[in-house]
Amino acid sequence: FLSIFSKKGVEITEEEARKPMGMLKYDHIKEILAFPRVKDKWAEVYGKAPEKTDIDELYENFEPAVLEIIDKYSKPFGNNAEIIKKLKDEGYKIGSTTGYTKSMMDIVTRVAEENGYKPDFWITPDLIGNYGRPYPYMIFQNLINLEIMNVKEAVKIGDTIVDIEEGRNAGVWSVGVIEGSSLSGLSEEEFNSLSAEEKKELRLKVKNEYFKAGAHYTIDNLSEIFNIIELINIRLGKNTTDRTSE
Repeated sequence: FLSIFSKKGVEITEEEARKPMGMLKYDHIKEILAFPRVKDKWAEVYGKAPEKTDIDELYENFEPAVLEIIDKYSKPFGNNAEIIKKLKDEGYKIGSTTGYTKSMMDIVTRVAEENGYKPDFWITPDLIGNYGRPYPYMIFQNLINLEIMNVKEAVKIGDTIVDIEEGRNAGVWSVGVIEGSSLSGLSEEEFNSLSAEEKKELRLKVKNEYFKAGAHYTIDNLSEIFNIIELINIRLGKNTTDRTSE
C-alpha cells in the first residue's frame, strides 16, 4: 500500500495503510483514499478529489505487486499451525475468511499447508459477490460448508477491527488475537524484541481497540483459545464435548 501510493506521488503513513486491514483489498484502497489527510493530499497533487478510476488504477498496480511477494509472508505465525492441529484433533472444524482474493489465497493456502496449516474450508470476497468484511457472508458460507447449525457454536478469531465486526455481524463469538496481529503493527521478530513493559502497553492498547469494536473476548496468542472455548461452553450451558470452531 505504501508503495502504490508513493508511486502516485501521495505518501501515506504505515498507520493509514494498516487501519483498514482485513478488508477486501479494493475496499481497503478506497478506505485509505477516504481518510481526510490522504484525500486532501490527493487533491493537492491532482487538483481534484480521488475518483473510482483512481481506485481502479491503484488496485491494478496493487494486485500484481502482492502476487509477486505474498508467498514470502504466508507462513503461520509462531506455533499457530500446531495449535490448529490440536483443535482439529479434538474434533473442531476450522474455517477461514480473508481480505485477499482467490488468486492471492491460492498462494497463501499452498504455502501455509506446506508449513502445517490447512483449514477445512476457506472463502474469499470475490467468490461471494465481493462482499468482504465487515459483511458477514464469508462466515455464513463457512457455516454452510462446515454444516454448523447454530451461530453461537462458532467462534470467529481475527486480528483486525473488521474481523471483530465481521464476527459480530454474523452473530458468532468474536475474539481478537493480539500478538502478531495487524492491529499491533509488528512482525513476530519486532514483537519479540520489545521489553516486557512495552509488550504490556501494546497488549493493553490493542485489547482496548478490540473491545471498542465489540469483541466478546481477546487473547494474547492463539494458545489461549482453549480457555475461551471453555468459557463460551459454560455460558451456553454446554460441556466440552461440543466441538465447533470457525
